[in-house]
Amino acid sequence: MIRIGLLGCGNVGHVLAKYPADIEIAAVYDIIRERAEEIAAATGAKVCTQFEDFIIGDFDLVVEAASVNAVKEYAEEILTRGKDLVILSVGALSDHAFYTRLEETARAAGKRIYIPSGAIIGLDNLKIGQITDIKRLTLRTTKNPASLGITADRKRLVFRGTAHDCIREFPKNINVAVALELAAGREADVELWVDPSVDRNIHEIFAEGAFGDIHIMVRNTPSPENPATSYLAALSIITLLRNLERPISVGT
Repeated sequence: MIRIGLLGCGNVGHVLAKYPADIEIAAVYDIIRERAEEIAAATGAKVCTQFEDFIIGDFDLVVEAASVNAVKEYAEEILTRGKDLVILSVGALSDHAFYTRLEETARAAGKRIYIPSGAIIGLDNLKIGQITDIKRLTLRTTKNPASLGITADRKRLVFRGTAHDCIREFPKNINVAVALELAAGREADVELWVDPSVDRNIHEIFAEGAFGDIHIMVRNTPSPENPATSYLAALSIITLLRNLERPISVGT
């Protein structure tokens, strides 16, 4: 049994609440109290109305499922207060100065930061980029234009550049790209397409190097409670948590 504190009580929290067998949500905190109360009603977790009350809770790990801003506001204090941290809003780490500061804080506190695979797969294999050259690394994402607040009657490219540039124009669509870059240890080229004919978010990863060629395609099913969230992203957190304390680890 692993006891966690949940920071952000949206769709991910509801998915976590459905897997109570070996994950106990001990405390919840959200700036919208009603959201926290919904998760608490399903799990028996303590509802915290102030972050200070939340962070002193009886758990060893905080799962962040809130926002990039929440990571920047609370991550360092979570670590210095003796908690490990799972970050879902990994787009916060596109800020290189913040990333470095957070890494130093975790090291000084003797704590760990975990980043789940989120809405894609294959991050474990792409870690080879940390020891050998990846000549090409591209993320191509295709979404329905309505999800971006864009009107389009055909498939078209709306952004091409780096993850660092993408966050300025599409801040809610950067988590996958940043996770990819952190795993591979190099910048990724990002293409964002809209297509009115698709009803799922599609992520394609292209990588080339001395190891060969990789092409991964993921067509995400939206979460039942919130179509804006990938069900795979929520499940990836559960998988990460369930494997933290297992004596045999696969693919790390």
